[in-house]
Amino acid sequence: MNLKTFKIGGIHPPEGKEATEKKPIEIIMPKVGALMVYPMSQHIGAPAVPVVKKGDRVLLGQKIAEAEAFMCSPIHSSVSGTVKDIKPMLTPGGTMVQSVIVENDGLFEEDPALGQDKDWRKLSREEILDKIKNAGIVGLGGAGFPTHIKLNPPPADKIDSIIVNAAECEPCLTTDHRVMLEKTDRLVQGLAIMLTLHPGAKGYIAIENNKPDAIEAVSKACEKYDNISVVALLTKYPQGSEKQLIYAVTGREVKSGRLPASEGCIVDNVDTVLAIERACCQDRPLMRRIVTFTGDAVKNPGNYQVRIGMNMNDFIEQVGGFTEDPAKIIAGGPMMGKAIYSTDVPFIKTSSALLCLTKKSAELPPESNCIRCGKCVSACPMGLMPLTLNQDALAGDMAAFEAHDGLDCIMCGSCSFVCPAKRHLAQTIIAFRGEVMASKRKK
Repeated sequence: MNLKTFKIGGIHPPEGKEATEKKPIEIIMPKVGALMVYPMSQHIGAPAVPVVKKGDRVLLGQKIAEAEAFMCSPIHSSVSGTVKDIKPMLTPGGTMVQSVIVENDGLFEEDPALGQDKDWRKLSREEILDKIKNAGIVGLGGAGFPTHIKLNPPPADKIDSIIVNAAECEPCLTTDHRVMLEKTDRLVQGLAIMLTLHPGAKGYIAIENNKPDAIEAVSKACEKYDNISVVALLTKYPQGSEKQLIYAVTGREVKSGRLPASEGCIVDNVDTVLAIERACCQDRPLMRRIVTFTGDAVKNPGNYQVRIGMNMNDFIEQVGGFTEDPAKIIAGGPMMGKAIYSTDVPFIKTSSALLCLTKKSAELPPESNCIRCGKCVSACPMGLMPLTLNQDALAGDMAAFEAHDGLDCIMCGSCSFVCPAKRHLAQTIIAFRGEVMASKRKK
């Protein structure tokens, strides 16, 4: 098998997928009376605007917030019930965000517009884009970029390759793997729908070779399409990063500051593609997430389908809780996830996993002096010099940070992983990168 990969850098952290990779997706429903919280910011761009008020009864799938800005995405209720309040609430990102709060009545009474099976082949290009937009679909791999915008780039960008990011290179995460095995045909059909938006484009489903069962299943499902194929990737982190994935599949390099569309490519996550299929074939908006719940503090690790808006504490209780109190909980995986200080928050569109670690496995080793070994430079998939960027960040030198291409950092954490001095390279660089970008936005 001819395995493809990106050109420079990369690491091989422990995969940590053994606890959940063979666990089928289990559906967890919110209890009657549970308060569902829907933050208005669950995507890149402007917040959505509530179109309901306190006291209103809403139905499952009903739009409760509208996208009034260009870079925005609407939000739908994932239960039926009563709007109890609209006020700022804590989110997994640690910020307070204006949110619609709905009390679940347990009836799950659907909006009459839902569930009307459609033949997507009869839909026009504009109808497909409208369905994706109105379904509130955003990138479910973590970034949360509104999908209807990504799929409709400027005319100057001639799209010839649509890539499904099925690498799932982040350690411990296994939801994409399970979707490929359990919803294979629907995934491939979702990609076929996307390809109709760009006639002549080819579709690629890129899967790392540590998932041979997924490669086999998806390859078989692709046989009925002459414009879709599977690309087997060498298992290497961060293979699923957008620029690295594009290079591995097409051999093209996306230049600094440019988007994938500039190189004729669109990249979307597995679950995003599945959401597109649901929107176009069943008129169902984005209302659920599939998350991996794992870590050495977890009693029943697995892959779970949850309703967006469901409280994380309620979910943890339903799936069995912990073997011991976790010392650290990470929203996402160990390399790119963010530690959260409270689980009294809702699952949102970009929630991918909860990694719960005991004190022993969460212990952060102390830093020592840089020994100038260059391992961080060799590991960086963007060809940067993390040790220099770390110095710039510690000195607060924004001009030097930009001059050393710090804004090209993809925040993968490879540098910290390989550092023998245990320097907190990624943490420092990522934090300072945020400051530099905020400063640029103000200017």
